[in-house]
Amino acid sequence: MFAYLEGTIDAKWADALILDVSGVGYRLTAAPGMLERFGKPGDRQRVFTYLAVREDAVTLFGFSSREEQTLFEMLITVSGVGPKLAGSIVAVMRPDAFAMAVVTGDTTALTRVKGLGKKGAQRIILELKDKLGHAYAGEVQPEGMTAAAGGGVRADAISALMVLGYSAAQATRAVDQVPDPSTGLEDTIKAALAQLLR
Repeated sequence: MFAYLEGTIDAKWADALILDVSGVGYRLTAAPGMLERFGKPGDRQRVFTYLAVREDAVTLFGFSSREEQTLFEMLITVSGVGPKLAGSIVAVMRPDAFAMAVVTGDTTALTRVKGLGKKGAQRIILELKDKLGHAYAGEVQPEGMTAAAGGGVRADAISALMVLGYSAAQATRAVDQVPDPSTGLEDTIKAALAQLLR
């Protein structure tokens, strides 16, 4: 319903902030670790949002970037992962670090999130890798995709970007624009994300 809201921060609490948008105060829920990413009261801020509707509650979640919002939306599609746990994961892990953990099957990195055990981490990796496989199968491979996906840092970086919701074509173009992929997977993902956010 809302992609983002832009206004002035009126107040910040332990798990939420109030954003004044033209005289209307929106209460935006965020995991405690995420609130420091927003400005202070009085600052103008764009907040990316997700509206969760349940029988007993309607909650508007807030994120400081579109990548965090995308990661949250992807996480809540995983069986057993609700908005609270998804928010905790987004608060603890940067989107690029999360994508790398899924691509490399790193359950240890995921279990650093409070409330997420090894079985839950394995389920997240299994389901998101499965989604990634379907995404690859459903995409028309762009020119150069076969070479890029053949293995190594470039292939893993493309996979990681697709975990974050980018198409194979978008991910491949972004990774191809990274001047030196030999710097390692994490740096390649960061550089490719920078290209996508321009």
